[in-house]
Amino acid sequence: MEPGISVLNLAKHYGQLAAVDRISFNVEQGEIFGFLGPNGAGKTTTIRMLTGQTKPTSGKAVVASHDIVEEAMEAKQHFGVVPEVSNVYDEMTAWDNLIFAAQLYGVPKNERDNRAKELLELFGLFERRRDRVGNFSRGMKRRLTIAAALVHRPGILFLDEPTTGLDVQSLRTIRNLIEELNRNGVTVFLTTHYIEEADQLCQRVAIINHGRIVALDNPEQLKTSAEKHQIIEISFSQNGNLQAKLQDLGHVSDVVKVGDKYRLHVEDISEAVPLLTDFAQKNRLRIISINTLMPSLEDAFVRITGLSPDVMKSEEQVKKEKGGNVG
Repeated sequence: MEPGISVLNLAKHYGQLAAVDRISFNVEQGEIFGFLGPNGAGKTTTIRMLTGQTKPTSGKAVVASHDIVEEAMEAKQHFGVVPEVSNVYDEMTAWDNLIFAAQLYGVPKNERDNRAKELLELFGLFERRRDRVGNFSRGMKRRLTIAAALVHRPGILFLDEPTTGLDVQSLRTIRNLIEELNRNGVTVFLTTHYIEEADQLCQRVAIINHGRIVALDNPEQLKTSAEKHQIIEISFSQNGNLQAKLQDLGHVSDVVKVGDKYRLHVEDISEAVPLLTDFAQKNRLRIISINTLMPSLEDAFVRITGLSPDVMKSEEQVKKEKGGNVG
């Protein structure tokens, strides 16, 4: 099966600045592909090139089997774009926004009403279809923006920071909608500041930094690569000072006490667990709980980019403050 999106040595230069520096990757049909990176890393520039909004300096991008430069009009028939800032019209109703989007995308006149009704129901906006969008919350505007991008039934959806600045309920709603669209066969290209969002939604994630892709894999593999040692968290029936004794066990490189539990960094979990069982028996202890902990995607992001995740969070806060009303 041909990839939904194919990128080869794609670059965008602004004078001497390489905003995107010869990146290559494929997005398979039917997957949610995450594009993760700090502000200014090249995420939005990449989306703008892939959707025909800006011309690459060099390289090639094929979307839905069409070259995005040579066959831009044909490619645009097969994808929808949700920009970072909602682009619906405040002075128009939700219904009129969707009908207008359908006209722009060339949806046949006899299909527009049914399509608008279907999408407004799917996105929970049908009861507000006659209301001016200017009275909508930020979360409702995001839902309407996504609906407008889907009005021509595209197979590929580009989402640029779709949940930035939303409250928890709206954020959850948007994520659920993305998953539902994907279950129905829509390929999703998602840029996000939220590391946990990429972890929850994406089958694969690319991390871009300074215009270059520095990692590309599924979230679990990226997590595994983030930590040389595995972690066991264990608690015992007696909570004495066991840290020094645990440190002496084979295969244990470090022990950290966290509340009533001990976190052991081990080289091999399968070797360490029997040693812990023997340790408990010899010291007349009962194991209350034992769990293995995996590194998070945030850990992988830090290891790969060398940047603190606080960089991402500070950008989210700035955008939230600029966004005004959320909901």
